[in-house]
Amino acid sequence: MVKPKKYLGQHFLTDNSIAKKTANLVINSHSKNILEIGPGKGILTKQLINIKEKEIYAIEIDNESVEFLEYNEIIKKPYLINGDFLKLNLNKTFNENFIIIGNFPYNISSQIIFKMLEYRDKIDFMAGMFQKEVAQRIVSKPNNKTYGILSVLVQAFYDAKIEFKVNPGSFFPPPKVDSAVISCKRKVNFKLNCDEILFFDIVKTSFNQRRKTLLNSLSKYNLKKIDPLPDILKLRPENLTVDDFVELVNLI
Repeated sequence: MVKPKKYLGQHFLTDNSIAKKTANLVINSHSKNILEIGPGKGILTKQLINIKEKEIYAIEIDNESVEFLEYNEIIKKPYLINGDFLKLNLNKTFNENFIIIGNFPYNISSQIIFKMLEYRDKIDFMAGMFQKEVAQRIVSKPNNKTYGILSVLVQAFYDAKIEFKVNPGSFFPPPKVDSAVISCKRKVNFKLNCDEILFFDIVKTSFNQRRKTLLNSLSKYNLKKIDPLPDILKLRPENLTVDDFVELVNLI
């Protein structure tokens, strides 16, 4: 028996139809290797293993869940990794492109996204369960209160969309929020036409003071010296598209 642990943000998926729908999202992905994050009791793992021509790996931080998965022969070492995904060196784990998938713990879901972005050269597809509000932020468009750091950074490199929504009754224990599964398919041309390190810094810095105009939120770049002052600097970050941010980086 595996008891859900609050400190790990565990809400075990119990609906097989949701697990199957989630697993089916990766069927047409080109990568052979799939890494499931937080398999828990293996409801999604079982569906993934049924997919032909894919190698399924899983990483689980909870020792009790690891023992359950091995004892029930759902997935075993070396395909089952007992560890923390956020600390995993993915360059040592896979030599080629791979997919990440999972019913992500909501308390680290944003950190999983940032790690996906860090390894964007290798992660060409992601399908994950998120709190609905986080999912909406990831796919949000400009001129919207939900548009922010996650929206810009993910959409710079991936085509992101909400695949379907999931109600609390599909989990044990049921979370107090609605959930949604999103997919992120890496763009064919995912290299930006600008300094990508500076791009990340400018996006994060501008949204940290999102009510200010870019001229003020990006004051550390001494933009007031630019003459004439470009109109883009009079806008707030939520008004800019990904392409606008690329233009801003090149301007700076």
